[in-house]
Amino acid sequence: MNNGKNLKSVAYGEVLWDVFANEKKIGGAPLNVALRMKTLGCEVAMISCVGNDEDGRAIKEQVKQLGLETDTIVVSEDFPTGLVNVTLNERGSASYEISYPSAWDKIELNDLARNSVANADVLIYGSLVCRDDVSRLSLEEMLQKKVYKVFDVNLRKPHYSYEMLERLMQSADFIKFNDEELLEITAAMSSPFTSLEDNMNFIAERSKVTGMCVTRGKHGALLMWEGRLYENEGYPVEVADTVGAGDSFLAALIASLLSGKEPQYSIDFACAVGALVAESPGANPEISLSRIEKMMLKMKI
Repeated sequence: MNNGKNLKSVAYGEVLWDVFANEKKIGGAPLNVALRMKTLGCEVAMISCVGNDEDGRAIKEQVKQLGLETDTIVVSEDFPTGLVNVTLNERGSASYEISYPSAWDKIELNDLARNSVANADVLIYGSLVCRDDVSRLSLEEMLQKKVYKVFDVNLRKPHYSYEMLERLMQSADFIKFNDEELLEITAAMSSPFTSLEDNMNFIAERSKVTGMCVTRGKHGALLMWEGRLYENEGYPVEVADTVGAGDSFLAALIASLLSGKEPQYSIDFACAVGALVAESPGANPEISLSRIEKMMLKMKI
């Protein structure tokens, strides 16, 4: 599968263990994005931090086996590898209890990390990593670089402020929200609007981004790209859990758009990938291109 055409990508932020009732799996939104982009043919470096512990060694080993650059995942002697307790409701929707402080709160850039960003086509970052000053300052350094910047809004109470979110949006070229996040943030910014489309325009005017997407769960997503709006109404699936579905959606969308695919194809492709992840347990199931194409055909029939 090669939708990314060797797009040089850097993902920055949390790597951790998602702890479910009966098992634990590697996760963290930026890592989920990075792993999916890798399967789509992108060159990917993951910048993060793990503890000098068994959990940290296991993450680095798994990430290496999956083909990501691991020399940019530094090791902390002072803080443990991150853990998140994941609770699923009867619909498969997840809630999260995120341990603090964790090693990924204390990411310090090494020379390899700085070189990765300097040579990248795209930098993907989220809001959760800014809950601690150490990792936030490292991100602010990277945001000064000339690279296409994708901001993945990832609201996890109480780990954000609207002032911080607005700064991160101002730095971005592209922003990804879910519908609840968009409406919460625009209400906090005193938007007079209630519709998703009007609030997307409101954010675009305030932040000057040229690209934006809003996911709507089973109802698909909206994409604003170069002044036009594109829509996908979603693909029906039996949801196993929603963990990582939005992350894979974003990975597929960015890989497709930045490799020159048409916007409508890109949003359809991304929604198909997100639906297939939701249909499978865990954040990073293997998905073949043939399964994605089969899912996309459902809309045309």
